[in-house]
Amino acid sequence: MKLIARIAAPAAALALAGLTATACAPQTSDNSASKDDKSGTLRVWLFQEVNNKPKEQVVDGAVAAFRARRKDAKVEVEYIPVETRAQRIKAAFNDPKSAPDLIEYGNTDTAGYVKDGGLADISAEFAAWDEAKDTDPTARTSVTVGGKIYGAPFFVGVRALYYRTDVFRELGIAAPKTQDELIATAKKIHKAKPDLYGLAVGGAYTYGAMPFIWARGGELAEEKGGSYKAAINSAAARKGIAAYTSLFGDDNCPAAKCASMGGNATVTAFASGKAAMAIGGDFSHQAVEAGSVKGKYAVVPLPGVKAGETAPAFAGGNNIGVLRSSSHRTLAVDLMKQFAGKETQRKLFGAMGFLPTYTDVRSEAAKKEPFVGPFVTTLGSGTKFVPASPGWGRIDASLVLPTMFQEIVSGKKDVAAASDDAAEKMDAAFAAAG
Repeated sequence: MKLIARIAAPAAALALAGLTATACAPQTSDNSASKDDKSGTLRVWLFQEVNNKPKEQVVDGAVAAFRARRKDAKVEVEYIPVETRAQRIKAAFNDPKSAPDLIEYGNTDTAGYVKDGGLADISAEFAAWDEAKDTDPTARTSVTVGGKIYGAPFFVGVRALYYRTDVFRELGIAAPKTQDELIATAKKIHKAKPDLYGLAVGGAYTYGAMPFIWARGGELAEEKGGSYKAAINSAAARKGIAAYTSLFGDDNCPAAKCASMGGNATVTAFASGKAAMAIGGDFSHQAVEAGSVKGKYAVVPLPGVKAGETAPAFAGGNNIGVLRSSSHRTLAVDLMKQFAGKETQRKLFGAMGFLPTYTDVRSEAAKKEPFVGPFVTTLGSGTKFVPASPGWGRIDASLVLPTMFQEIVSGKKDVAAASDDAAEKMDAAFAAAG
């Protein structure tokens, strides 16, 4: 899903407490609805954005189009905080009477929500939906569990390298072409301009760190016989962890300030003029444009290990799903298609900068808006996804990887010890998930 800012100071405690709490959460029983009403009120939960008004306007238009066809139906939309989604959605799965009919959810949550029995299998409706044939394969994967479809992709998000063109011009440097150049450039800038982070990085910025691991051939986990085993402590993964954590320190981004930063904080540092570079998403564009660096930055794909390579990026984004407990399944699926359809995705791109999940609509967007180019290039170069296991949600919520990074940058543990501890916690979560 999109990046989420996290307060990471108590990360070690949260990692243990969160893993225990989520592992013990009750599993939802069969909450399938016994009826399919063709009239009545549909309740919808969508995520609250930092600047939510443009999203609301697009959603209102989609609801109006839906009601023009379904005159006996009404729609109530509630915007919920991303940070508390886990608790609210889990509660909805366990209490169908208070649950919405339709939810927006992060694509990393799909497997967990399916295991919890909360999402409806809409494979047949998706297959019969004409627009679905143009869905990006990666986006389709994000709604697929065990070969079945549990929602419609809403938008896709990837990250690339934002950099200050004025700073680079002043110092006579070019955009880095390898990750080693990126690290060296960040430190060179900070040395020349101590008031700037060379590259804003965050100890709680999991999705900003992953490309460093993947670019060196590392993986988060490996699937064996239908189950996952952590690979974060492999030799290749450790090289990537070492590269990312080398950016924390007085020569770039001091650990005392940067260890607790998440993705939103790093983008905010760049947008406010406190950093010369940042790893940000296509969805960060609006925030950067609203900042003090407007007109003084450019974006390129995050480089890989070798010149000419693009580092694999996390294929983030959100989906729209129908709850199994909905007593308005037909209407809910219809509204899902309206929200996730091509026309709404076109408008969401214009309003929020969210990248469409349809290959043809995304090509249209790239022609209209040049800033999309580096992100489309990144998507085309090959993206990665998190393990398709219910255990990933527990790992993410428990801050296992942020804890690992923070232990390293604080000097509490070396890369080997911290990655071994993280792997142990990940394996426990995978085992608990079954």
